[in-house]
Amino acid sequence: MIGIAVVGYGYWGPNLVRNISEAAGAQLISVCDLNVERLAAVKSRYPAVTITDDFEEVLRDPRVDAIAIATPVFTHFKLAMQAMMAGKHVFVEKPMASTTEEASRMVEEATRRRLVLAVDHTFVHTGAVRKMRELVENGLGDMYYYDSVRVNLGLFQHDVSVIWDLAVHDLSILDHVVQERPVAVSATGMSHVLGEPENIAYLTLFFESKLIAHIHVNWLAPVKVRRTLIGGSNKMIVYDDLEPSEKIKVYDKGITLNPNSQAYGEKVHQMMVGYRSGDMWAPKLDMTEALKRELDQFVECIEQNSRPITDGHAGLRVVRILEAASRSLAQRGRIIELEEARRIA
Repeated sequence: MIGIAVVGYGYWGPNLVRNISEAAGAQLISVCDLNVERLAAVKSRYPAVTITDDFEEVLRDPRVDAIAIATPVFTHFKLAMQAMMAGKHVFVEKPMASTTEEASRMVEEATRRRLVLAVDHTFVHTGAVRKMRELVENGLGDMYYYDSVRVNLGLFQHDVSVIWDLAVHDLSILDHVVQERPVAVSATGMSHVLGEPENIAYLTLFFESKLIAHIHVNWLAPVKVRRTLIGGSNKMIVYDDLEPSEKIKVYDKGITLNPNSQAYGEKVHQMMVGYRSGDMWAPKLDMTEALKRELDQFVECIEQNSRPITDGHAGLRVVRILEAASRSLAQRGRIIELEEARRIA
């Protein structure tokens, strides 16, 4: 049994605790939080679990093999590094760190100590996103675009902008579904609350191919929207995460090109571009809770000394884009080139 401690019992911590307590091959050892009321709630629901407000106590506990970190972003680096230096495997909330430098050091530390470092990019483990990757690899054709809208009213974050809170989901999905890595990013946005980070933003990612990705995130929308469009040369995908059943719809629609057309004048465009409209179908999806699948894989990777799908390298790639997007945002959309963009870790 892999002994796991959870650090942070705020918004996401209870979900981690629940899934770890139910995970095969794992045992929930302890929960650490600075809020005594939260700890009391843990004790009342999980009486056998140790509760503490002292992180050092968690590090010293020989029963703890791994630590799941669900604390504010600015604390991830320090807590994760301390955990790995104590010989503990780490499962850390998204985004994995506040800067590319911090994320790189976390990856290096995990590699040097041969520890499993997993980043909680939950959406990557959903049945919908896994199906999208399968479709992209088999039948979608050349990818033309990735267009996503992720908006709602709140919750406003005080330590990170809407990019680091919401766009991180789409960036992790894009990183998993599309094997090509972006080479540059541009971002524009605005803060409507004095002294607070941006609450609305638009990101555009550029690739060496003709693929383009656009992500719209917003904390000030009157409705909640979680919709992604993926266009390919053969088929197109609509992914609506708020749909209760048919989250993925595949459309046999697109255009056909005839670059060898001999037409002239006004008929040139009509001869070069044709439209194809076929059937729509909704594939059956695995409805297993994404966090359960993710934590089961984390435990399995510890047992087998293997790398999780959303490992530290994946987390680093996302943080690199987030950091570049923040620089672009501060410069009103200036295109920022991404370093090491061609390398697939």
